[in-house]
Amino acid sequence: MGRILLGILLGILLVPVAVLGWLKFGNVPVAVADPPLPQERLLTGIPLNERIDREMVKTPPIKADEDNLVAGAEVYADQCALCHGFHGKPSGLGSRMFPSAPPLWEKHAHNAVVGVSDDPPGETYWKVANGIRLTGMPSFKSVLTETEMWQVSLLLANADKPLPPAALVMLHGAPPAPSPASPETKK
Repeated sequence: MGRILLGILLGILLVPVAVLGWLKFGNVPVAVADPPLPQERLLTGIPLNERIDREMVKTPPIKADEDNLVAGAEVYADQCALCHGFHGKPSGLGSRMFPSAPPLWEKHAHNAVVGVSDDPPGETYWKVANGIRLTGMPSFKSVLTETEMWQVSLLLANADKPLPPAALVMLHGAPPAPSPASPETKK
């Protein structure tokens, strides 16, 4: 009986020592080009999804009207397109990240969903506001206003629906047209 208990005790002590040794001296896959750790997506996805479900706002405080969708497209072009790409123009940077930044204006390979249009706007808002650890997704709480974060979240929730022409121009990567009173039009 004593040998069994000694074996269990040694097993309990040796497993953490072996894991720490592997982390310190092993070839742990930490580079972007390395394959993922076993069960990495599971270990990071479950707590992320549970936290989002617990904290996300269920009803957006603004409407998905033309003004908010156009404003959201402007925020997207300024803050998001570098990693997530424009409509028909995927990002070269986002595809080299690990995990890769999803192209938010393209259909998924396995179904007809465009970007994150199948997610509730509150989930996208949570990700924009808080960012996601161990990815390239930063927190925009100190960069964007709450309204701007909701505008881009509503825009992305409606990525699979017809959008206002002014929003589409920005989402194709074109700069907004100068206003008639701007100095550029007087030259």
